[in-house]
Amino acid sequence: MKDDCIFCKLANGVFPTNSIYEDDQFNVILDAGPATKGHALILPKKHAANLMELDEDTAAAAMKLAKKLAPVLIEKLGADGLNLVQNNGEVAGQTVMHFHLHLIPRYANDGQKIGWVPGSPSQEELQAIRDQIKK
Repeated sequence: MKDDCIFCKLANGVFPTNSIYEDDQFNVILDAGPATKGHALILPKKHAANLMELDEDTAAAAMKLAKKLAPVLIEKLGADGLNLVQNNGEVAGQTVMHFHLHLIPRYANDGQKIGWVPGSPSQEELQAIRDQIKK
């Protein structure tokens, strides 16, 4: 646990939360500033600032936990869908530098807009990007 990390403290029970699930690796809490009813955060108890710092086993376990909780949130809250959101870096919208995965139940006409404006790169641009990335 990192002493100056608020999410480490929330994940490890230093501060009270509205926890909906907890095990030895994770604490899942309701977001204090939710996008929608039931918006929850999967918080690893072990500190990692972002996805790149997260070990592979914890990353896999976080996704398995999301898969386990998503249908529960949809069923219990009567949601029509669910977004998984995970931001890395301030420019990408990360405001707390502790890896966390948002589970955001979605409801018809909930007013939230989680998305982006699609670009329109040429095939040549896509191929150049592919070649830059691909090993």
